[in-house]
Amino acid sequence: MAPVVGRSEGSSVPRSADVARLAGVSRKTVSRVLNNEPYVSEEARTKVLAAAESLGYRLNQAARTLASGRTGSIGVVALGTAGYGTASLLVHIERAVRDAGYALRVVNTPDGDPTSIAGAVEALLEQGVDGVVVSEPIVEGDVGVRIDVPVLFLGAPPSFTASRTVTMGVGAHALARAATEHLLDLGHATVHHLAGPRRWYATKDRIEGWRAALAARGVREPPLLNGDWSAASGHAVGRSLASDRSVTALFAAGDEMAIGFIHALREAGRRVPEDMSVVGFDGNPVFAYVSPPLTTVRQPFEAAAREGIRLLVHAIGQPDTDLPRASDPPVELVLRGSTAPPPSRPDTAGRHTT
Repeated sequence: MAPVVGRSEGSSVPRSADVARLAGVSRKTVSRVLNNEPYVSEEARTKVLAAAESLGYRLNQAARTLASGRTGSIGVVALGTAGYGTASLLVHIERAVRDAGYALRVVNTPDGDPTSIAGAVEALLEQGVDGVVVSEPIVEGDVGVRIDVPVLFLGAPPSFTASRTVTMGVGAHALARAATEHLLDLGHATVHHLAGPRRWYATKDRIEGWRAALAARGVREPPLLNGDWSAASGHAVGRSLASDRSVTALFAAGDEMAIGFIHALREAGRRVPEDMSVVGFDGNPVFAYVSPPLTTVRQPFEAAAREGIRLLVHAIGQPDTDLPRASDPPVELVLRGSTAPPPSRPDTAGRHTT
């Protein structure tokens, strides 16, 4: 049988020398690229990756572990839920980890209890991960575990003791502020807020963004409304407000709550957006196809995951150097059909104002 072009003589398995030969670079450059090390030009990186893919080369994991003292894996602690936001963030974390050349280990926590998080972290450390990502959004109290590898917190960091920490958010404060400002720009006198569960970091960030937008405009802050992320909780709040004609604008901390709220209004004979405007939060693409299509702010899950993993990989590979500057997550307001200027209303002289 004819030898495979580009592979070492007498071997059917491609080696790093074969990759170097095909890419036209040194074996050291191949090693740096495949170990995701710095100081490699983009041109060389592209050549090496293309050559490796062409030859079907896979870095020997055991050899890399022995040589570097690392396992080439990153562990993730995530809330065990199928909610759109949590699940979407986990998908993008997985892609970013694998694109960085690491294997992924995931441990789900069932309820956000600190003891559950501690157990999840311990399970990952026993597997010898090089870094840990904590995307658990519910933490109360001290987790009580020491982590001797770098940790990326996607959200506000809980009480961990770690060798090095990186914090990366999705910009929830700025997104909530943009949602509130959109409704104020349309001319609404104030904006009510349907918040998520108080134990969640995300709930606090969105409340603060809403309050900041109102305060900046000198607008009165109406009483805070409470939900639990579900459409059912939004529906319950909608039923309680449907008869209050002074409420003309609402920002919901989650798309599902916004949809439940709108459904309750329509059951009560109130129109959206003619009688009340509603903005959601998350950017679930499904809600572009409801009636009316939901205006929302889209969470930058992919950007936050990629930026966070980039910083974590830097902390793993270069523990004694400063972290690169993190890029700010984008703010994207998705305008659809659930928002409009406030309804006209008669004043005391019988004239109509807006």
